[in-house]
Amino acid sequence: MQDLKHLSKKKRLHRLNLRKQQDTPASDLSAAIKEPPAEKKRLRLALPIIALLLASYPIFNLLISAKTALSSVSKSSMEAAKKPDIYKELDNWRSFQLAADMLPSSSLTNDHLSAALPDGGTVVYAIDEPLQRRITNLMEDFKVPYGAFVAIEPKTGKILALASHSSINPAWEKSSCFNLYPMASLFKIITATAALEQKKVSPDTVFAFNGRLTSENPKYWYVKAHGKNQELPLSIAMGKSVNPVFGRLASDVVGKDSLISCAERFGFNQLLFPGTPVIPSRAAIPQTDSELKLMGAGLGREVKISPVHAAAVMAAIANGGIMMAPSLVEEVKNPQGNAVFSHKPEQLKRLVAPEVTGQLSRMLSTTVNSGTSRRAFHDRRGRPMLASINIAAKTGSINGNDPAGHYSWFAAYAPIEDPQIALVALVINQNKWRIKASNVGEKALEAFFKR
Repeated sequence: MQDLKHLSKKKRLHRLNLRKQQDTPASDLSAAIKEPPAEKKRLRLALPIIALLLASYPIFNLLISAKTALSSVSKSSMEAAKKPDIYKELDNWRSFQLAADMLPSSSLTNDHLSAALPDGGTVVYAIDEPLQRRITNLMEDFKVPYGAFVAIEPKTGKILALASHSSINPAWEKSSCFNLYPMASLFKIITATAALEQKKVSPDTVFAFNGRLTSENPKYWYVKAHGKNQELPLSIAMGKSVNPVFGRLASDVVGKDSLISCAERFGFNQLLFPGTPVIPSRAAIPQTDSELKLMGAGLGREVKISPVHAAAVMAAIANGGIMMAPSLVEEVKNPQGNAVFSHKPEQLKRLVAPEVTGQLSRMLSTTVNSGTSRRAFHDRRGRPMLASINIAAKTGSINGNDPAGHYSWFAAYAPIEDPQIALVALVINQNKWRIKASNVGEKALEAFFKR
């Protein structure tokens, strides 16, 4: 019995041991699932940090948004800083450029021509709008191939008109008044000025010549020692624009150096209107006596001038020899409506002495009375259309190729006693003539004085 008990006890112990052995793997599996102490420690540290980051996310996101906004503002500020301030140091030349750029978008507001600037400011032009409209309509009505017109108030330099039209190439219009064209016989004014300054001649001096009045070949201009020569007073020769007279005047009286010096005083071969779209006028130095004669007569094809410069020259002669800085602007207003620039007359340079301008006026008055513009300024019965106004004027005529055609110039100022307007008209006709520059000039003066 004891053996059986012992056996039974042994069996129980064996079962217990077996159960313990079966329980041990379960205990090891549970231990494997549990985190080791080091990893538990890292997790305990990581979880609060993650919670803190999650809690801080809205603030962090707000900071990022603020930074982005600040960056955007800073970028906008930098871009604004890069934009030029159109009102900074606005002077006559800068305002001229600004007004020239905006002129195509200008319109009539409160009896003044003005243009809105991109930022809300305004350019108010010095332009006489009725005169501008009259000339523009005239050129459009006659379908002028190429036409440019500039008028200036002599005492102030205000540009009263800056008009152009092309029935062939409308794109030409924008820069037409600023570009260069052969000056033709308008150069005779400079030849006469240089001669009068030397006091060797006067408007009444009778000058001998040969060849046709419109001759373009200097070899026919020589005066014969024995024989019949043609003669004309210089004042009449100016009105009739006699090429041989002014060719010989340049060669026999003035000389090359004096003629070039006078041309440069008139603004050639230099930057006369800095910061503006006006191209500097050019006068090539003649290399031979024939070239000097051609230059003096206005036949030098390398003597080129812009309509703006030509009008400024006429305004200077009208103003006793003083050239005023030409200005397109009456005033410039900022977006708040405050005037940040107002035109003030600015003396640019003296071209010629007052006594010489008086002599030039006498010579130039013959152009409309008995010279090349007589027909344009008189009706069919020979009656003057502007009888009460004394006009000083000069015409020019020459063929050119940029653009191709026949160039017709008319330059004038009036009244001679107290000039109120100086103007220049350029018309480039082709095979079929539409209208001459003299006719444009007459209509302009009529529009200005008869209203």
